[in-house]
Order: sequence, then C-alpha cells, then structure tokens
Amino acid sequence: MDYANASAIVTGGASGLGEATARLLSHRGIYVVVVDRDDVRGPKVAAEIGGYFAQTDVTDADQVIAAIGHAEERAPLRIAVNCAGVPSLGRTVGRDGEYGSAHDLAMFRRVVDINLTGTFNVTRLAATAMSRHEPDEEGARGAIVNTTSIAAFDGQVGQIAYTASKAGIVGMTLNFARDLAVIGVRVNTIAPGLIETPIYGSGPESDAMKAHLVKDAVFPKRLGRATEYARMAWELIENPYMNGEVVRVDGAIRLPPK
Repeated sequence: MDYANASAIVTGGASGLGEATARLLSHRGIYVVVVDRDDVRGPKVAAEIGGYFAQTDVTDADQVIAAIGHAEERAPLRIAVNCAGVPSLGRTVGRDGEYGSAHDLAMFRRVVDINLTGTFNVTRLAATAMSRHEPDEEGARGAIVNTTSIAAFDGQVGQIAYTASKAGIVGMTLNFARDLAVIGVRVNTIAPGLIETPIYGSGPESDAMKAHLVKDAVFPKRLGRATEYARMAWELIENPYMNGEVVRVDGAIRLPPK
C-alpha cells in the first residue's frame, strides 16, 4: 500500500513508544494525530512533527471518533498504532490473609479497561474508518499495530492486572486479523520487552533499577530503545504479508518470577 497520502493515529503518542512511532511515521510523510491524555507533552510532540494533538481517553468512543475525524480531515486514515497503557502493581492475596488486603478490584478493572478495552475500542473504530476508503489493487485498506508486553507470557509477581490486560491483546490479535480481513485491514501486535522510557524515571536509583532489570537480557545487554519498537511497527505496517502475528522485541529476555 502507498502511504504517501495517508493519515495515522497513534495512541500514547505523547511519550515513549508512541512518541517514537509518531515521529517515525511523520518522517515517512504520513500525517499523524497524536492521541494522548497528556496535554503538556502531546501538543509539543504534535507541533514538532507537523501533526495534530487530540486529548483523548482511549476508552471513550466519542473522543476516539473525534481524534479519527481530525486525521481524516487531512487524509484517509490508513494506520493506527495503539501504545496507550498503564502499569500496575499488586499481589493477588495480601500477606495478612484478610479479604481487605486482596488485590484491589477497582484497580484491576481500571488497568484492564485502559489497556485491553481501550485497545479494542480504538481498533474497532479505526478499522471502521478505514473500511470506508478505496482499497489498493490487493484489496488492502489499512494496517493496525497493537501493543502487548512480554508480561503477557512472562508475567511477574505483582503484575496480575497488567498481565491479564496484555494477554487479552495477544488473544485478540488473530481474531482481529480474521474479523477485519473482509475489509482489507491487517492487525499485528508487538510485545516489547524492557524499553527505556520515562516510566523508569531518572537518577541513581533509576539507574540501579535498570541495571538490575537488564541482567536477564541475552543480547544486546541493555534496555531496548523506543525507536526500535517504532522500526518494528513500521515493518508490520509496510510489509503486506504480515497479519495476525505477535512479535517480541525484547533482546531474547525471559523474565523470572520476580
């Protein structure tokens, strides 16, 4: 597919994986709408890449439709990349054996709602917009890249909500590809490993924590870079035979229980 006259939406586009992807897509000549709740970094990133910032809650259908509308004002929507998500920390059962110290149910629901339901919401609405456009000679109308995590396969102690939300994205991938084949929209998923993003903070304590995290990486012996995620996202978008696949980008790391 020729993406020369196309638009894209990137959720979580104000920082980290989403920002790197938004910048790469813009560099490729694609008009990008940065979808995020961060109204400080979001406008800055959008301005630097010549795109548009849409302050959006990915679980809100009307807000997502509005973001898609901004993209389509410039060019047909052909690309959606879902990077929006939140982490979580909490064990299933508390140390004291009391019901009140069991994993907070509201927190579990919130993590699943943002990470899993939000991904589903954006995918269904972006695919709907793509379905309205003319296909290329092979019947293709667009490509969607979702983001899971290696936690979907190697969930560690205290990651139960996050792991559940990310495993759900893995489970949807092939089903999405099959559902959306009729409209010529491909769906793939990236499972990033430990990537250097603002979530780890900065300073001596942050550096020590990151050094501990990378000890199980096989090669390269470092955290991944957001640009490496973005490069994989572009490959999945550009390669017309990639569909229904989950790709780990993780330096061959396999996480221990804790």
